[in-house]
Amino acid sequence: MGDPRKSRKKWMSPKHPWIKERLIKEIEILGKYGLRNKRELWKLETLARYYRHRARSLLALPPEVRAAEEKALLTRLIELGVLHEGATLDDILGLTAEHFLERRLQTIVYKRGLARSIYEARQLIVHGHIAIAGRRIRSPGYLVKKYEEDLVDYAPTSPYIEKKIAEEATP
Repeated sequence: MGDPRKSRKKWMSPKHPWIKERLIKEIEILGKYGLRNKRELWKLETLARYYRHRARSLLALPPEVRAAEEKALLTRLIELGVLHEGATLDDILGLTAEHFLERRLQTIVYKRGLARSIYEARQLIVHGHIAIAGRRIRSPGYLVKKYEEDLVDYAPTSPYIEKKIAEEATP
């Protein structure tokens, strides 16, 4: 796991951070997905860049060598829900940070209707009201896998679950 005093950065900041178009685009994305700061966005941009780089390096390999690694990479991204079934390496080259932002727990809680706004979704997660398959998750940046998406709900000990039951009971 490593020494906590020697942790590494999980993101790379932009080389030219003061480009006006970039700043405007980043602020729009921060508001749309309810991110706390640009570092959360940069982490996912770095992750997308990593997968694109892996796909480019696989394209350079001979076909017999790349088959197994290509299948493993595609399977990982399909399980994560970033790519659809039957995707190819060319689809990986088109990945952006927004593909990963759609898979964050905060976004899924909001889209499933468990919260009225994207900011409320973040607060519910941080305060421990959201669970996946009964296991409480307190990180809004948790990337939800495709099979976990239907298991996202209120935590069993959350007062919101009683509110949800009451709403379902009234016609």
